[in-house]
Amino acid sequence: MQTNKKIVIIGGGTGQAVFLRGLKNYTENITAVVAVTDNGSSSGMLREDLGMLPPGDIRSCILALADTEPTMQDVFQYRFDRGRLQGQCLGNLFIAAMSEIFGSTEQAIAKISEFLAVKGKVLPVSLDDLQLSVKLKNGKIVTGESGIKLEVIKQKTAIDTLFVEPNPKPYHAVLDEIYKADAVVIGPGSLYTSVLANLVIPKIADVLRETKAKKFYVANLMSQPGETDGYEIIDYLDVIKKHVGDGIIDTVVANHYVIDANILKEQRVDDEFLKTGSALTEAIDNYGIQDSTQLLLDDKQKKEIKTRGIEIVEENLIEIKKGYIRHNAQKLSETILNNI
Repeated sequence: MQTNKKIVIIGGGTGQAVFLRGLKNYTENITAVVAVTDNGSSSGMLREDLGMLPPGDIRSCILALADTEPTMQDVFQYRFDRGRLQGQCLGNLFIAAMSEIFGSTEQAIAKISEFLAVKGKVLPVSLDDLQLSVKLKNGKIVTGESGIKLEVIKQKTAIDTLFVEPNPKPYHAVLDEIYKADAVVIGPGSLYTSVLANLVIPKIADVLRETKAKKFYVANLMSQPGETDGYEIIDYLDVIKKHVGDGIIDTVVANHYVIDANILKEQRVDDEFLKTGSALTEAIDNYGIQDSTQLLLDDKQKKEIKTRGIEIVEENLIEIKKGYIRHNAQKLSETILNNI
């Protein structure tokens, strides 16, 4: 199912990288737009020390689109576990070094993409040094992406609104890519810290409304403690609308496979990991401990979404590996391409 259609993916985190890894098998005309507000762990340290854009999600997207040997992937993902470099990722350090050599993160991304034979482009949503902040339901402000989830849980409240400061400006190349796209895919990824961290950048939502591209929102598979506790898929759409308005989503893509250990005894499941049962049980246990719940569309949500003029596409999009529930990159890619 090869295609030449231009596809832009907006997001960040593990979900975006997983999707890109599958999509590159169908097209090289891909642009990954990555949030730049991560201030935790290795990325946060490099931001503070060198004043650069956070490299973590950029690195993950580059590797997801790279046409290189598995060994090279392992090298770039290697994280030091002792000494002064403990916690640092080699790929992040490489991006930092290339940024110093070539004068900017965007030039570093371009050179590394050539080096690793990346299929497509990886673009930061902004070139500015930005911080993500949220106003909680209790009125308190939390600044810094890495502390948001912990504060939500600690204060037993929820996120009210999100904003990026100071004075964010979009990277002009991102606006061009969205405007010229045949399809734009928002997600999958954390609602606030991956999706909205991109969408609230000025002009991004405006260009999404102006583009002739078909615009997909890929619903998450599970709720996320500290961000979307108790949310349904319709709540995700409501939050996006609250922050950036209508007109940026044409189609919602959602999983309809119900994750339940008992199902394995009642029906045949294609996914090799689900057939064994052990990975499914482990995943249910992991997400149950985190108070994470599966996100599914019921009739009430479907009716409301359709009244907004938004189409719905449902497929079995589940893949479970090593106790983690992820989107099946191949199935998600085929679902998007079949509905452009």
